[in-house]
Amino acid sequence: MEYKFLKTAYEGTIATLTISAPQSLNALNSAILEELGQFLDTLTPATRVLIITGDGEKSFVAGADIKEMSNLNESEGRAFGERGARLFRRIETLPIPVIAAINGFALGGGCELAMACDIRICSDNARFGQPEVGLGIIPGFSGTVRMARLVGMGIAKDLIFSGRNIKADEALRIGLVNAVYPLADLMPQALALATKIAANAPLAVSYAKTCINQEFDMDADKAIAFENTMFGRCFATADQKAGMQAFINKGKANFEGK
Repeated sequence: MEYKFLKTAYEGTIATLTISAPQSLNALNSAILEELGQFLDTLTPATRVLIITGDGEKSFVAGADIKEMSNLNESEGRAFGERGARLFRRIETLPIPVIAAINGFALGGGCELAMACDIRICSDNARFGQPEVGLGIIPGFSGTVRMARLVGMGIAKDLIFSGRNIKADEALRIGLVNAVYPLADLMPQALALATKIAANAPLAVSYAKTCINQEFDMDADKAIAFENTMFGRCFATADQKAGMQAFINKGKANFEGK
């Protein structure tokens, strides 16, 4: 499929999606959101890991398109926020792991996109922030929800109320990202991590993601019971048989996602 604002690449079972609108530092507008949804529709079980990054060396996604938002009324603003929130929720709940390779600015909607991914790694020139209050709005693509869950309520309030940007080292310290690399190493590191994940049993990885996502808001007893259910479900898969037999025979399993 041809896209105006996206670039796609596939390396075995790993897909890389690059948001490409360099004239606006990859800022999100309705057209890009539409293409992102279309891309998600194309994903098949053959893809085991998705990497999302931005085009160029300056920006992952610099935010949402302020020009597009500037003339929206209340109902239109809500609709725009709901559209982005639904899309990011789709990314968050994909059955495969999603890695954000953050190569520069991740501000506003860009930070929110990164937070919707499962794992965030960034370049040492990355900058993060939710500057919306300086524009008279609040984060609209679920930023107030995910920021507090990722870094804690106190730090989330500091960043969102102040609208300040933080550098990569602070993002690492507060747990907003998992690792920081020199820019030239970012994509090789993302691919290395994706390759390691993709080599494991895909159904088990998917079940683990489901457990972590769904158990977060459960009480302990319900969360443990849910994990036990998913653990048992693993034993109905051919991958479990292949993985354990390979371990016993001191070999390497060829997981087929069955």
